Amino acid sequence: MSEISKTSAPDKDAGASEKKSDGFVEFIKTVVFAVILAVGIRTVAYEPFNIPSESMLPTLMVGDYLFVSKFSYGYSRHSLPGSLKLFSGRILANDVKRGDVIVFKLPRDGRTDYIKRVIGLPGDRIQLRNSVVYINDVPVKRERVEDFTFEETPNATCRDRPEYRKIGSGAIVTCHYPQYRETLPDGVNYMTLDLVPGHSFDNTRVYTIPDGHYFAMGDNRDNSLDSRRPMSEGVGYIPFENLVGRAEMLFFSTDGNAKFWQPWKWFQAMRYNRFFDSLRPNEPDEE
Repeated sequence: MSEISKTSAPDKDAGASEKKSDGFVEFIKTVVFAVILAVGIRTVAYEPFNIPSESMLPTLMVGDYLFVSKFSYGYSRHSLPGSLKLFSGRILANDVKRGDVIVFKLPRDGRTDYIKRVIGLPGDRIQLRNSVVYINDVPVKRERVEDFTFEETPNATCRDRPEYRKIGSGAIVTCHYPQYRETLPDGVNYMTLDLVPGHSFDNTRVYTIPDGHYFAMGDNRDNSLDSRRPMSEGVGYIPFENLVGRAEMLFFSTDGNAKFWQPWKWFQAMRYNRFFDSLRPNEPDEE
């Protein structure tokens, strides 16, 4: 009896060990599969980005989170994680349209993600005269509309622009920025800001866009490092290969009043009115 007892106990332990081992292996397989799936989706379909600056106000605010479609313009090495140098050029390339909001790798380092709006296509001549954009010597329609107004929060402040700050009842501070609607030659339109009349980049030289490159600007025209500055100090012309994708839609936004470790504040800090906003420019028959 004792011999049977001694031999049967290890068999039970071995069975339990095998089950634990099988469970751990399945867990690892699941994790690896999930990682591969996530990387695949981010590479060929959609990748999330968040906005850390005010260069694209009023379209994008600090604290916005958005999806960028990776397939809109085809794929380059910058579509891959870490911009792996596996190939050059673009595969399944599609046209870029004026007015598109694009995410691209900064030409001078090939690593930093920037987001701007496409204004000039290859071969175009772009110039700003008294804040008005000229495309091939034709002025882009620009009209003054209602101020872009928002309540001041950690992610949205106008403290450095006191002329646009207003303190209301309850010491609530609101910002009122001069806003303009631009309408491109094909009829698409979007909003821009002009915070500093007579800014140095309200009047520029003529930029002739080289073949295979694009000219892009921030919607917050006086607070944007973009194609108006040469590549050595700004963005310059953007190579087609550097495009990561087209900004499609906001999926989340926070005003910055809640930290990660303050879940009781999360719901109050969300900008619900910005959830699921489209980032495609308006078509000609839309307002």
